[in-house]
Amino acid sequence: MLRSLISVVDTGSVTETARRLGRTQPAISLQLQRLEDLTGRVLFNYDGRRMALTADGDLILNYAKSIVRLHDELLSRLSSPDIEGHVILGTPDLYAAHMLPAILGVFRLAFPRIQVELRCALSTPLVDLVRRGEVNVALVTRMNDFTGGQVVRQEQLVWVSGDQSGAHRETPVPLALLPPGNIYRDHAIDCLEAAGRVWRIACVSESMGGLQAAIFAGMAVSVLGRSALVPRMRGLGPEDGFPPLPKVDLLLYKAPGTTSPAALALHDYLAHYLGLDQEAAASDRPATDAADRTGSNA
Repeated sequence: MLRSLISVVDTGSVTETARRLGRTQPAISLQLQRLEDLTGRVLFNYDGRRMALTADGDLILNYAKSIVRLHDELLSRLSSPDIEGHVILGTPDLYAAHMLPAILGVFRLAFPRIQVELRCALSTPLVDLVRRGEVNVALVTRMNDFTGGQVVRQEQLVWVSGDQSGAHRETPVPLALLPPGNIYRDHAIDCLEAAGRVWRIACVSESMGGLQAAIFAGMAVSVLGRSALVPRMRGLGPEDGFPPLPKVDLLLYKAPGTTSPAALALHDYLAHYLGLDQEAAASDRPATDAADRTGSNA
């Protein structure tokens, strides 16, 4: 909660804070509401899209910075400095860019002698790699044929276009999608067909960068996880003619027979910190007011 407060003040935006911390906008807004409930103080005044700290909010912010700094120092002091090693972490770049940076930053404080090698690839090949022991730990999207793994989080899928784009009004709808065999792609096509909307493929990319290029250029509409929304994107909903999308499970795998303390430490850290967001993600409904006050379109 304190990290979210600090980041919202730094960025002036719940949307940007959610992107930086790898969480959903409603989860961040819910954390701010909980902090107000715990302290019994109002943290922000709202003037249209602007968020301004109250006097109580400013006081709490100053203490928050000290508390977070001491918390991180404590983690570092209580870490296991004797644990060292090299760990290969595999994940799609959708999650590497928006969900993992904050968690990996804290992990480095706690385990400074563990070297993490990040390997970005699509979920299906990553599961094969981790089962063969070529990747130690993998965070992936559950596909229909996946077995095993630990569900550590759910990600709400959202329709996305560029904030100045008119692609969502075109017929057929131009789509920017991941390659065949990916559940993001399957849900996009299935939901459009169920709603009776005609579609065409405008872009296929294995990377977030390719999808973003098509979105920002106004070429296409795409489906992303809510945590991947960034400035210059806007979410689309039923009012735009796009049907609701489901949530997808995020699975955490570790290589069979893993005994490396370094790999086990990273696996357990990811399971813990990604799991922290589950309760907040399940409580999207009360957080929308604060998210809307920041001008969020998601």
